[in-house]
Amino acid sequence: MVHLGNDWDDILAGEFEQEYYKRIRYWLKKEYAEQTIYPPMNDIFNALKYTAYADVKAVILGQDPYHGPGQAHGLCFSVQPGVQPPPSLQNIFRELHDDLGIQPPRDGTLTKWAARGVLLLNTTLTVRRGQANSHRNIGWTTFTDHVIQKLNAHERPIVFLLWGGNARSKKSLITAPQHLVLECAHPSPLSAFNGFFGCKHFSRCNAFLESNGIEPIDWDLNHE
Repeated sequence: MVHLGNDWDDILAGEFEQEYYKRIRYWLKKEYAEQTIYPPMNDIFNALKYTAYADVKAVILGQDPYHGPGQAHGLCFSVQPGVQPPPSLQNIFRELHDDLGIQPPRDGTLTKWAARGVLLLNTTLTVRRGQANSHRNIGWTTFTDHVIQKLNAHERPIVFLLWGGNARSKKSLITAPQHLVLECAHPSPLSAFNGFFGCKHFSRCNAFLESNGIEPIDWDLNHE
C-alpha cells in the first residue's frame, strides 16, 4: 500500500485500488527485480510526498525520470544532491536568472521548490536505466492524468507550467477557470531557443499568485 503521509492519501485512496494500478504494481515488481529502474522504489512518489495537495501553488510537468545512475529521485527535472544539473535544468536556471535575476544554485536538487508549493510531477514515474520512455505504456499516464484532474478540482488558483509537447498535451485536463496555464517549448537544448528562453514563466506565475492574494513562490534555491 502506498503511504504518502499527507492529504494525497485520502484524495488518491481509491486510485491505488484500481485494476490499472494493480497492473502497474505487478509490472514494477518484476522490473525492479530484473532490471535497473529509476528512481529508487522508495522515491517513486516523492513529488506527492513533498508537496501536499493543500499546499500546491504551481505544477511543473515533466515527461519521465532521468535514466542515468544517481540522478532521478522522484521530482521532475531535479537530480539528487551533489549531482550537476543536466542540460535541461541548466536551461531552466538560465531562464530563472534572465527572468528574476536569481543566481544558479550549486547543484540541481529542487526539493526546496517542492517544499514551497511547486509540485514537480513527471507524467511517467519510472524508467529503465539508459532507456528513455521505456515505462511510458505501463499505465502511469492514467495515474498522473487523474492527479492532474484532482489538481484541476482545487478551489484555490494554481499555475500550471507546461513545457514541451508531452506536458502541453495535458492542457485539455485543466478546465477550471480559476487556474492559469502557461505553456512554451521544452527547456531541452534541442528546443529551448524555440520559446523557452524568454518565456518569463517564473515572474508570470508569481504575478498571478499575488493577484489572487496568494504568497508568491520563492524560486531562489540559494535561500534556506
